[in-house]
Amino acid sequence: MTPSKPLAGLKVLDFGHTIMGPCAGVLFADLGADVVKIEPADGDPTRRLPGFAAGFFATYNRNKRSIAIDLKRPEGQAIVHRLVRDADVVLENFGPGTIERLKCSWDDLRKINPRLVYLSMKGFLKGPYENRGALDEVVQMQSGLAYMTGPPGRPLRAGAPVIDILGGVFGVVAALSALRERDLTGKGQKVGSSLFESATFMLGALVVGSAVIGGPMPPMPARKNAWGVYDVFTASDGGQIFIGCTSDGHWQRFCDAFGFDDWRDDPRLVGNANRCEAREWMLPELERRIARLPSETILEKCEAARVAYSKVGRPDELSLDPHLLSGGGLLATAVSGFGGGPQVGIPALPVEFGDGRERPALERQPPRIGEHTEEILGAAGYSTREIAEFHAAGVLGTAA
Repeated sequence: MTPSKPLAGLKVLDFGHTIMGPCAGVLFADLGADVVKIEPADGDPTRRLPGFAAGFFATYNRNKRSIAIDLKRPEGQAIVHRLVRDADVVLENFGPGTIERLKCSWDDLRKINPRLVYLSMKGFLKGPYENRGALDEVVQMQSGLAYMTGPPGRPLRAGAPVIDILGGVFGVVAALSALRERDLTGKGQKVGSSLFESATFMLGALVVGSAVIGGPMPPMPARKNAWGVYDVFTASDGGQIFIGCTSDGHWQRFCDAFGFDDWRDDPRLVGNANRCEAREWMLPELERRIARLPSETILEKCEAARVAYSKVGRPDELSLDPHLLSGGGLLATAVSGFGGGPQVGIPALPVEFGDGRERPALERQPPRIGEHTEEILGAAGYSTREIAEFHAAGVLGTAA
């Protein structure tokens, strides 16, 4: 075990699809667990999604092995039942009732392996909504996240599947907690995470804030800003840069770096509360002053002032980010849903370990459909003849 593989030795069966389940699986895999992706005989449908979802499979299925099984058939269910004998974790994010119909529920598998930790990720935890289906965008709307993101009257989902990802992360937290408890008791258990409750957790501070101000918190585009300078500015070359001055020290250094001597000690701008009150006249003037300068000059002055700043970037630009490139923050990953294909630098797991600050690495490219079927079933005790018979009968998918 190296510092970047703390979960080496754990065996995980991953029934995940789309994002929440596969995200939980890739966390286990990146941290060193042996994650076996169990997908339908014709492959995970995520492999073939277009548009906004075209990158889902490659992003959330690296470092895994794949076996493709027809779980609607008793023979396929029996294969999973054998694989679960020495598994530590099973994870799934099917819609309500699906995993039960496939005979791979907690009640089915706990009889085979009492030490199993079973992670079930759904739309909702226990309560009146628990049998509803859900999607990331649905719960962004339901929880109020979309209300807070868009301008008044125009709810807007976040530009990334933040709730799917957070639900997967919380699922791994629950599973690791159960594994720790198993160390003490010797017994496994079922644990869960969800989309809706993950979204509501994100909004907790806004719930409290609404109580403090005595009414609904306004959406972010209409909010009363908590800092005098906390905005996006447009440079003379059209580039956009966010600048945040959240302390008096920031403000003074900002004025010094940009040569705003008339503002540095202006009594109307001393203290963040005064700067917030002055935004109505100060912000338009600041926009005009900033607009005279090119982007690079603004960035250099912000760096010199040691304030929070950044150009407004796009996701496709991350593959060229010097910080990510220098620290092992990008993993050269094959983007084809069927293995191979061009490689893209996909952001690595955002953690590091040890004095050497090691990052989890790319050990396996996203697998082809059923790429590891023979080695997985061979290790489970199936003969070459039995595996061939499963293939001939259509119980197993063929690597493609």
